[in-house]
Amino acid sequence: MVEKGQEPKGKLALLIEVLAVSAKLGLTSFGGPIAHLGYFHNEYILRRKWMDERSYADLMALCQFLPGPASSQVGIGIGILRAGLLGGLTAWLGFTLPSVIALVLFALLLQGMDISSMGWIHGLKIVAVVIVAQAVIGMGQKLTPDRNRATIAVMVAAVTLLWQTAFSQILLIVMAGVVGITLYRKSSTTPKTKDLSVPISRSVAILCLAIFFGLLFLLPLLRQFVIADWLSLFDSFYRSGSLVFGGGHVVLPLLERELVPDWMSKADFLAGYGAAQAVPGPLFTFAGYLGAMINGVTGAFIATAAIFLPAFLLIAGALPFWNSLRKNSKVQGALIGVNAAVVGILLAALYDPLWTTAILTPADFVLASILFLMLLFWKMPPWIIVVAGAAGGTLISFI
Repeated sequence: MVEKGQEPKGKLALLIEVLAVSAKLGLTSFGGPIAHLGYFHNEYILRRKWMDERSYADLMALCQFLPGPASSQVGIGIGILRAGLLGGLTAWLGFTLPSVIALVLFALLLQGMDISSMGWIHGLKIVAVVIVAQAVIGMGQKLTPDRNRATIAVMVAAVTLLWQTAFSQILLIVMAGVVGITLYRKSSTTPKTKDLSVPISRSVAILCLAIFFGLLFLLPLLRQFVIADWLSLFDSFYRSGSLVFGGGHVVLPLLERELVPDWMSKADFLAGYGAAQAVPGPLFTFAGYLGAMINGVTGAFIATAAIFLPAFLLIAGALPFWNSLRKNSKVQGALIGVNAAVVGILLAALYDPLWTTAILTPADFVLASILFLMLLFWKMPPWIIVVAGAAGGTLISFI
Protein backbone atom coordinates (compact mmCIF):
# COMPACT_ATOMS: atom_id res chain seq x y z
CA MET A 1 0.00 0.00 0.00
CA VAL A 2 2.92 2.34 -0.58
CA GLU A 3 2.37 5.00 -3.19
CA LYS A 4 4.96 5.25 -5.90
CA GLY A 5 7.82 7.56 -5.05
CA GLN A 6 7.07 7.60 -1.32
CA GLU A 7 8.95 4.48 -0.16
CA PRO A 8 12.22 5.27 1.62
CA LYS A 9 15.44 3.64 0.46
CA GLY A 10 16.05 0.29 2.07
CA LYS A 11 14.03 -1.99 4.32
CA LEU A 12 15.66 -0.69 7.50
CA ALA A 13 14.72 2.91 6.73
CA LEU A 14 11.15 1.80 6.09
CA LEU A 15 10.97 -0.01 9.42
CA ILE A 16 12.47 2.97 11.26
CA GLU A 17 9.82 5.17 9.71
CA VAL A 18 7.05 2.81 10.82
CA LEU A 19 8.51 2.68 14.34
CA ALA A 20 8.80 6.47 14.61
CA VAL A 21 5.22 7.13 13.48
CA SER A 22 3.67 4.35 15.58
CA ALA A 23 5.64 5.41 18.68
CA LYS A 24 4.33 8.95 18.27
CA LEU A 25 0.81 7.53 18.20
CA GLY A 26 1.56 5.32 21.20
CA LEU A 27 2.55 8.37 23.22
CA THR A 28 -0.40 10.56 22.23
CA SER A 29 -3.41 8.31 21.44
CA PHE A 30 -5.74 8.76 24.42
CA GLY A 31 -9.43 7.97 24.45
CA GLY A 32 -9.93 4.28 23.59
CA PRO A 33 -10.17 2.28 20.36
CA ILE A 34 -12.57 4.53 18.47
CA ALA A 35 -10.36 7.53 19.15
CA HIS A 36 -7.31 5.49 18.15
CA LEU A 37 -8.83 4.81 14.74
CA GLY A 38 -9.28 8.55 14.32
CA TYR A 39 -5.64 9.18 15.22
CA PHE A 40 -4.57 6.47 12.76
CA HIS A 41 -6.67 7.98 10.00
CA ASN A 42 -5.18 11.40 10.54
CA GLU A 43 -1.56 10.22 10.71
CA TYR A 44 -1.42 7.27 8.33
CA ILE A 45 -4.03 8.22 5.74
CA LEU A 46 -4.41 12.00 5.63
CA ARG A 47 -0.85 13.08 6.46
CA ARG A 48 1.29 10.25 5.06
CA LYS A 49 -1.09 8.68 2.54
CA TRP A 50 0.16 5.17 3.25
CA MET A 51 -3.27 3.81 2.24
CA ASP A 52 -6.31 5.10 0.39
CA GLU A 53 -9.58 5.74 2.22
CA ARG A 54 -11.35 2.65 0.90
CA SER A 55 -8.50 0.32 1.85
CA TYR A 56 -8.44 1.78 5.35
CA ALA A 57 -12.19 1.22 5.66
CA ASP A 58 -11.73 -2.39 4.53
CA LEU A 59 -8.98 -2.92 7.09
CA MET A 60 -11.13 -1.49 9.90
CA ALA A 61 -14.00 -3.77 8.88
CA LEU A 62 -11.73 -6.81 9.06
CA CYS A 63 -10.43 -5.88 12.51
CA GLN A 64 -13.98 -5.37 13.81
CA PHE A 65 -14.77 -8.86 12.53
CA LEU A 66 -11.81 -10.58 14.23
CA PRO A 67 -11.45 -11.22 17.96
CA GLY A 68 -8.80 -9.11 19.63
CA PRO A 69 -8.06 -5.40 20.18
CA ALA A 70 -9.40 -3.73 17.05
CA SER A 71 -7.26 -0.58 17.13
CA SER A 72 -4.06 -2.56 17.71
CA GLN A 73 -4.95 -4.89 14.85
CA VAL A 74 -5.55 -1.94 12.53
CA GLY A 75 -2.12 -0.60 13.46
CA ILE A 76 -0.52 -4.01 12.90
CA GLY A 77 -2.34 -4.32 9.58
CA ILE A 78 -1.10 -0.94 8.39
CA GLY A 79 2.43 -1.93 9.37
CA ILE A 80 2.10 -5.19 7.41
CA LEU A 81 0.74 -3.44 4.34
CA ARG A 82 3.53 -0.88 4.57
CA ALA A 83 6.54 -3.11 5.31
CA GLY A 84 5.48 -6.76 5.52
CA LEU A 85 5.25 -8.92 8.64
CA LEU A 86 8.23 -7.22 10.27
CA GLY A 87 6.54 -3.88 9.65
CA GLY A 88 3.45 -5.16 11.50
CA LEU A 89 5.59 -6.16 14.47
CA THR A 90 7.36 -2.78 14.43
CA ALA A 91 4.07 -0.87 14.31
CA TRP A 92 2.77 -2.88 17.26
CA LEU A 93 5.91 -2.23 19.32
CA GLY A 94 5.76 1.51 18.74
CA PHE A 95 2.08 1.81 19.58
CA THR A 96 2.16 -0.51 22.61
CA LEU A 97 5.41 -0.03 24.50
CA PRO A 98 4.77 3.47 25.95
CA SER A 99 1.68 2.43 27.89
CA VAL A 100 3.17 -0.96 28.84
CA ILE A 101 6.17 0.77 30.41
CA ALA A 102 3.94 3.21 32.30
CA LEU A 103 1.69 0.46 33.68
CA VAL A 104 4.60 -1.80 34.63
CA LEU A 105 6.13 1.07 36.61
CA PHE A 106 2.77 1.59 38.32
CA ALA A 107 2.62 -2.11 39.21
CA LEU A 108 6.16 -2.16 40.60
CA LEU A 109 5.28 0.87 42.72
CA LEU A 110 2.29 -0.92 44.23
CA GLN A 111 3.96 -4.30 44.81
CA GLY A 112 4.27 -5.14 48.47
CA MET A 113 1.88 -2.39 49.52
CA ASP A 114 -1.45 -2.91 51.26
CA ILE A 115 -3.66 -1.01 48.86
CA SER A 116 -7.02 -2.21 50.14
CA SER A 117 -7.44 0.81 52.44
CA MET A 118 -6.08 3.47 50.09
CA GLY A 119 -8.77 5.97 49.14
CA TRP A 120 -7.30 6.81 45.75
CA ILE A 121 -7.19 3.11 44.82
CA HIS A 122 -10.89 2.83 45.64
CA GLY A 123 -11.42 5.88 43.44
CA LEU A 124 -9.75 4.03 40.55
CA LYS A 125 -12.21 1.16 41.03
CA ILE A 126 -15.07 3.63 40.67
CA VAL A 127 -13.42 5.00 37.51
CA ALA A 128 -13.45 1.47 36.11
CA VAL A 129 -17.22 1.25 36.76
CA VAL A 130 -17.77 4.51 34.87
CA ILE A 131 -15.57 3.57 31.92
CA VAL A 132 -17.23 0.17 31.45
CA ALA A 133 -20.71 1.67 31.87
CA GLN A 134 -19.92 4.06 29.02
CA ALA A 135 -18.68 1.12 26.93
CA VAL A 136 -21.86 -0.87 27.61
CA ILE A 137 -24.06 2.04 26.54
CA GLY A 138 -22.04 2.81 23.42
CA MET A 139 -21.69 -0.78 22.31
CA GLY A 140 -25.31 -1.52 23.17
CA GLN A 141 -26.59 1.28 20.94
CA LYS A 142 -24.45 0.07 18.07
CA LEU A 143 -24.55 -3.72 18.44
CA THR A 144 -28.00 -4.40 19.99
CA PRO A 145 -30.34 -1.97 18.19
CA ASP A 146 -33.30 -4.38 17.86
CA ARG A 147 -35.31 -6.77 20.03
CA ASN A 148 -33.54 -9.97 18.97
CA ARG A 149 -30.03 -8.69 19.61
CA ALA A 150 -31.03 -7.04 22.89
CA THR A 151 -32.53 -10.37 23.99
CA ILE A 152 -29.31 -12.19 23.13
CA ALA A 153 -27.32 -9.66 25.17
CA VAL A 154 -29.53 -9.88 28.27
CA MET A 155 -29.67 -13.69 28.16
CA VAL A 156 -25.90 -13.91 27.83
CA ALA A 157 -25.46 -11.49 30.75
CA ALA A 158 -27.81 -13.58 32.89
CA VAL A 159 -26.10 -16.89 32.13
CA THR A 160 -22.65 -15.33 32.60
CA LEU A 161 -23.58 -14.17 36.12
CA LEU A 162 -25.39 -17.35 37.17
CA TRP A 163 -23.11 -19.94 35.54
CA GLN A 164 -19.52 -18.91 36.12
CA THR A 165 -17.19 -21.56 34.73
CA ALA A 166 -14.03 -21.49 32.65
CA PHE A 167 -15.95 -22.48 29.52
CA SER A 168 -19.27 -20.65 29.92
CA GLN A 169 -18.27 -17.53 27.99
CA ILE A 170 -16.75 -19.52 25.12
CA LEU A 171 -19.91 -21.61 24.84
CA LEU A 172 -22.12 -18.52 24.96
CA ILE A 173 -20.14 -16.83 22.18
CA VAL A 174 -20.44 -19.94 19.99
CA MET A 175 -24.17 -20.25 20.66
CA ALA A 176 -24.74 -16.58 19.91
CA GLY A 177 -22.92 -17.03 16.60
CA VAL A 178 -25.24 -19.92 15.70
CA VAL A 179 -28.29 -17.84 16.63
CA GLY A 180 -26.92 -14.98 14.54
CA ILE A 181 -26.56 -17.22 11.50
CA THR A 182 -30.14 -18.42 11.95
CA LEU A 183 -31.65 -14.95 12.38
CA TYR A 184 -29.50 -12.68 10.24
CA ARG A 185 -27.81 -14.54 7.40
CA LYS A 186 -30.53 -13.57 4.92
CA SER A 187 -30.63 -9.93 5.97
CA SER A 188 -26.87 -9.41 5.86
CA THR A 189 -25.61 -7.27 3.02
CA THR A 190 -22.33 -7.59 1.22
CA PRO A 191 -20.17 -4.47 1.40
CA LYS A 192 -19.50 -2.87 -1.97
CA THR A 193 -15.78 -2.34 -1.65
CA LYS A 194 -12.79 -3.06 -3.83
CA ASP A 195 -10.37 -5.86 -3.03
CA LEU A 196 -7.56 -5.18 -0.57
CA SER A 197 -4.04 -5.83 -1.88
CA VAL A 198 -1.98 -7.72 0.71
CA PRO A 199 1.80 -8.47 0.61
CA ILE A 200 1.39 -11.83 2.39
CA SER A 201 1.05 -15.16 0.62
CA ARG A 202 -1.82 -17.45 1.48
CA SER A 203 0.62 -20.13 2.63
CA VAL A 204 2.10 -17.77 5.23
CA ALA A 205 -1.41 -16.75 6.26
CA ILE A 206 -2.44 -20.38 6.74
CA LEU A 207 0.67 -20.96 8.85
CA CYS A 208 -0.27 -17.99 11.08
CA LEU A 209 -3.80 -19.31 11.52
CA ALA A 210 -2.49 -22.82 12.26
CA ILE A 211 -0.22 -21.41 14.98
CA PHE A 212 -3.13 -19.41 16.41
CA PHE A 213 -5.46 -22.41 16.69
CA GLY A 214 -2.66 -24.75 17.68
CA LEU A 215 -1.68 -22.62 20.66
CA LEU A 216 -5.31 -22.02 21.60
CA PHE A 217 -6.01 -25.75 21.95
CA LEU A 218 -2.59 -27.10 22.95
CA LEU A 219 -1.64 -24.63 25.69
CA PRO A 220 -4.47 -25.67 28.10
CA LEU A 221 -3.55 -29.33 27.57
CA LEU A 222 0.16 -28.69 28.02
CA ARG A 223 -0.62 -26.76 31.18
CA GLN A 224 -2.09 -29.91 32.71
CA PHE A 225 1.12 -31.92 32.27
CA VAL A 226 3.86 -29.30 32.67
CA ILE A 227 3.98 -27.53 36.01
CA ALA A 228 5.46 -24.13 35.21
CA ASP A 229 4.18 -20.75 36.29
CA TRP A 230 5.31 -19.04 33.08
CA LEU A 231 3.35 -21.55 30.98
CA SER A 232 0.20 -21.11 33.05
CA LEU A 233 0.58 -17.33 32.80
CA PHE A 234 1.12 -17.46 29.02
CA ASP A 235 -1.91 -19.73 28.57
CA SER A 236 -4.23 -17.51 30.63
CA PHE A 237 -3.32 -14.35 28.74
CA TYR A 238 -3.22 -16.03 25.31
CA ARG A 239 -6.73 -17.46 25.73
CA SER A 240 -8.03 -14.13 26.99
CA GLY A 241 -6.54 -12.34 23.98
CA SER A 242 -8.00 -14.96 21.63
CA LEU A 243 -11.61 -14.72 22.81
CA VAL A 244 -12.20 -10.97 23.00
CA PHE A 245 -14.83 -9.68 20.59
CA GLY A 246 -15.94 -6.08 20.51
CA GLY A 247 -13.06 -4.15 22.01
CA GLY A 248 -10.56 -4.05 24.82
CA HIS A 249 -13.06 -3.61 27.67
CA VAL A 250 -14.41 -7.13 27.07
CA VAL A 251 -11.06 -8.58 28.17
CA LEU A 252 -11.87 -7.47 31.73
CA PRO A 253 -14.20 -10.38 32.67
CA LEU A 254 -11.98 -12.90 30.89
CA LEU A 255 -8.84 -11.83 32.74
CA GLU A 256 -10.68 -11.45 36.03
CA ARG A 257 -11.84 -15.06 35.81
CA GLU A 258 -8.35 -16.26 34.96
CA LEU A 259 -6.39 -14.31 37.56
CA VAL A 260 -8.59 -13.52 40.57
CA PRO A 261 -8.09 -14.76 43.27
CA ASP A 262 -5.42 -17.32 42.35
CA TRP A 263 -2.86 -14.84 41.03
CA MET A 264 -3.91 -11.58 42.68
CA SER A 265 -6.62 -9.85 44.71
CA LYS A 266 -9.60 -8.06 43.23
CA ALA A 267 -8.29 -4.80 44.67
CA ASP A 268 -4.98 -5.11 42.82
CA PHE A 269 -6.77 -6.16 39.62
CA LEU A 270 -9.25 -3.28 39.57
CA ALA A 271 -6.66 -0.69 40.58
CA GLY A 272 -4.65 -1.56 37.48
CA TYR A 273 -7.71 -1.47 35.27
CA GLY A 274 -8.50 2.01 36.52
CA ALA A 275 -4.92 3.14 35.96
CA ALA A 276 -5.00 1.75 32.42
CA GLN A 277 -7.59 4.39 31.54
CA ALA A 278 -5.03 7.15 32.22
CA VAL A 279 -2.39 6.08 29.73
CA PRO A 280 -2.41 6.34 25.92
CA GLY A 281 -2.38 3.32 23.65
CA PRO A 282 -4.43 0.10 23.68
CA LEU A 283 -6.29 -1.11 26.76
CA PHE A 284 -4.72 -4.56 26.31
CA THR A 285 -1.54 -3.12 27.83
CA PHE A 286 -3.39 -3.71 31.11
CA ALA A 287 -1.75 -7.13 30.74
CA GLY A 288 1.65 -5.54 31.37
CA TYR A 289 0.45 -4.29 34.75
CA LEU A 290 -1.06 -7.68 35.65
CA GLY A 291 2.06 -9.60 34.63
CA ALA A 292 4.27 -7.24 36.63
CA MET A 293 2.10 -7.67 39.73
CA ILE A 294 2.42 -11.45 39.38
CA ASN A 295 6.11 -11.82 38.49
CA GLY A 296 7.81 -8.47 37.98
CA VAL A 297 9.27 -7.46 34.62
CA THR A 298 9.46 -11.08 33.43
CA GLY A 299 5.75 -11.54 34.10
CA ALA A 300 4.97 -8.28 32.30
CA PHE A 301 6.86 -9.45 29.22
CA ILE A 302 5.12 -12.85 29.17
CA ALA A 303 1.65 -11.41 29.74
CA THR A 304 1.99 -8.64 27.15
CA ALA A 305 3.40 -10.95 24.47
CA ALA A 306 0.77 -13.61 25.16
CA ILE A 307 -2.28 -11.34 25.08
CA PHE A 308 -1.25 -9.57 21.85
CA LEU A 309 0.08 -12.63 19.97
CA PRO A 310 -3.42 -13.81 18.90
CA ALA A 311 -4.15 -10.37 17.43
CA PHE A 312 -0.98 -10.48 15.34
CA LEU A 313 -1.53 -14.06 14.14
CA LEU A 314 -5.18 -13.40 13.27
CA ILE A 315 -4.65 -10.20 11.29
CA ALA A 316 -1.71 -11.71 9.39
CA GLY A 317 -3.69 -14.90 8.78
CA ALA A 318 -6.94 -13.23 7.74
CA LEU A 319 -5.73 -10.36 5.52
CA PRO A 320 -5.18 -12.48 2.37
CA PHE A 321 -8.64 -14.08 2.74
CA TRP A 322 -10.64 -11.01 3.71
CA ASN A 323 -11.81 -10.18 0.20
CA SER A 324 -13.83 -13.39 -0.03
CA LEU A 325 -14.65 -13.78 3.67
CA ARG A 326 -16.45 -10.47 4.02
CA LYS A 327 -18.84 -11.43 1.21
CA ASN A 328 -20.14 -14.52 3.06
CA SER A 329 -23.60 -13.86 4.50
CA LYS A 330 -23.32 -16.64 7.09
CA VAL A 331 -20.11 -15.13 8.45
CA GLN A 332 -21.79 -11.75 8.68
CA GLY A 333 -24.81 -13.26 10.46
CA ALA A 334 -22.59 -15.05 13.00
CA LEU A 335 -20.75 -11.82 13.68
CA ILE A 336 -24.03 -10.03 14.45
CA GLY A 337 -24.89 -12.66 17.07
CA VAL A 338 -21.41 -12.67 18.58
CA ASN A 339 -21.35 -8.88 18.89
CA ALA A 340 -24.66 -8.97 20.78
CA ALA A 341 -23.22 -11.60 23.13
CA VAL A 342 -20.23 -9.36 23.75
CA VAL A 343 -22.53 -6.62 25.04
CA GLY A 344 -24.08 -9.14 27.43
CA ILE A 345 -20.68 -10.29 28.73
CA LEU A 346 -19.63 -6.71 29.33
CA LEU A 347 -22.94 -5.94 31.05
CA ALA A 348 -22.33 -8.86 33.42
CA ALA A 349 -18.82 -7.57 34.16
CA LEU A 350 -20.23 -4.15 34.96
CA TYR A 351 -22.15 -5.74 37.83
CA ASP A 352 -19.58 -8.34 38.92
CA PRO A 353 -16.73 -7.66 39.65
CA LEU A 354 -16.96 -3.89 39.09
CA TRP A 355 -20.14 -2.64 40.76
CA THR A 356 -20.10 -5.15 43.62
CA THR A 357 -16.51 -4.19 44.48
CA ALA A 358 -16.54 -0.42 43.96
CA ILE A 359 -20.00 0.95 44.77
CA LEU A 360 -20.31 0.20 48.48
CA THR A 361 -21.78 3.40 49.93
CA PRO A 362 -24.00 6.31 48.83
CA ALA A 363 -20.84 8.44 48.53
CA ASP A 364 -19.39 5.93 46.06
CA PHE A 365 -22.55 6.15 43.95
CA VAL A 366 -22.44 9.95 44.02
CA LEU A 367 -18.81 9.98 42.86
CA ALA A 368 -19.58 7.46 40.10
CA SER A 369 -22.52 9.60 38.92
CA ILE A 370 -20.38 12.74 38.77
CA LEU A 371 -17.59 10.94 36.88
CA PHE A 372 -20.15 9.45 34.48
CA LEU A 373 -21.57 12.92 33.83
CA MET A 374 -18.08 14.29 33.17
CA LEU A 375 -17.19 11.46 30.79
CA LEU A 376 -20.39 10.97 28.83
CA PHE A 377 -21.97 14.42 28.73
CA TRP A 378 -19.14 16.85 29.38
CA LYS A 379 -16.90 14.79 27.05
CA MET A 380 -13.86 15.13 29.27
CA PRO A 381 -10.83 12.99 28.36
CA PRO A 382 -10.34 9.72 30.30
CA TRP A 383 -7.17 10.88 32.05
CA ILE A 384 -9.09 13.71 33.71
CA ILE A 385 -11.72 11.19 34.85
CA VAL A 386 -8.94 9.05 36.37
CA VAL A 387 -7.42 11.99 38.25
CA ALA A 388 -10.83 13.13 39.47
CA GLY A 389 -11.73 9.58 40.53
CA ALA A 390 -8.51 9.15 42.52
CA ALA A 391 -9.03 12.52 44.19
CA GLY A 392 -12.67 11.74 44.93
CA GLY A 393 -11.79 8.36 46.40
CA THR A 394 -9.22 10.00 48.68
CA LEU A 395 -11.82 12.53 49.82
CA ILE A 396 -14.38 9.80 50.53
CA SER A 397 -11.85 7.95 52.69
CA PHE A 398 -11.76 10.94 55.05
CA ILE A 399 -15.52 11.29 55.33
